Amino acid sequence: MRVLLAVFALFLLTGAAPKRDWSQTARILPSGAYLIGNPAARVKLVEYASYTCSHCADFSVKSEPVLKRQMIASGSTSLEVRSFIRDRLDLAAAILARCTGPKGFSATSSAIFAAQPQWLERGIEYQQGNAARLAMYPAAAQVRANADGSGLTAMVKARGLSDAAIDACFANQPEIDRIVKLTADAPKEIDSTPTFYLNGKIVPHVGWAQLEPVLRKAGAR
Repeated sequence: MRVLLAVFALFLLTGAAPKRDWSQTARILPSGAYLIGNPAARVKLVEYASYTCSHCADFSVKSEPVLKRQMIASGSTSLEVRSFIRDRLDLAAAILARCTGPKGFSATSSAIFAAQPQWLERGIEYQQGNAARLAMYPAAAQVRANADGSGLTAMVKARGLSDAAIDACFANQPEIDRIVKLTADAPKEIDSTPTFYLNGKIVPHVGWAQLEPVLRKAGAR
């Protein structure tokens, strides 16, 4: 009898469905923001972020192991990413991060932040060395040139995006307008990036070390 019970218990353990990894779930909201994780999560974190912001890059790198791989993966926490565009390099990065679609957005965004010291320095050098020529380009062409000159385009191509897909993303003006509108619609109280809202309340001027205990207290696990 004990043997049968042990076998039955083993069957239940091995037959149990694996826990869902909510960090692999993402979708575009009507506002144009990206929601990563469980839409019904108890802890709802909103981040206004800029790809050319060093503090945003620092937050992305330091928070990834816990925020995305634990808190979001468990389903207890969701992250809504709202672009806060500061310059053309920032817009170029945002376009390319979103170009990978819901399945690739989170990983591509993290990769862009992780490599920020390299592509941002290269992008600034490109702008300085080509200022006169860039000034003659239409605004949209300037954004694409910055993407190419900084190495951002090459980065996302290495992650599997085709030239045709990249061209289509830079030609998709309605989508670009949605990205820019996220900044225009941002609350006036936002004076720096990253800025966070936790369950509707602003949590200003914090990095990961300060935000993690606040998330834990709210129920993130």
